[in-house]
Amino acid sequence: MQIAANRAVSIHYTLTNDEGEVLDSSVDDDALVYLHGAGNIISGLENALTGKSAGDKFKVRIPAKEAYGEVEDDRVQVISRDMFEGIDKIEVGMQFQAEVSSGPAVVTVVDIQGDDITIDGNHPLAGQALTFDVEVMDVRTATEEETAHGHIHGAGCHH
Repeated sequence: MQIAANRAVSIHYTLTNDEGEVLDSSVDDDALVYLHGAGNIISGLENALTGKSAGDKFKVRIPAKEAYGEVEDDRVQVISRDMFEGIDKIEVGMQFQAEVSSGPAVVTVVDIQGDDITIDGNHPLAGQALTFDVEVMDVRTATEEETAHGHIHGAGCHH
């Protein structure tokens, strides 16, 4: 069975950046299981998987715009330490849930200069091309409930 919309897909992958650094991997762990066509994974990888079948192995480089997008400068801003009410120690690299113009988002502290805290609302992998080494483990038709909910149910599900 080929990967197409409304199919439950199970894959193993190793994710690397252009320097060859391993950023993530499902190898030696549970496979990633997702509903194809529901936007559960980055668009570039979903497009590369379309038409593949169980047993297929391939490597694909996904440009930033089809991965986590380009870096958007307007998502980086300096705010006052006062905005972190109740947090005693703030360090570069810390992440916080914040309400932004598009809704809830995760922001990362990227710089601290006295009471000025620079936060970045871009995804940590924004602006980077990503390479996936993928093995398709299984493809099946999603259940009506999974399709209605927009994600796969059960072990290894991703939602």
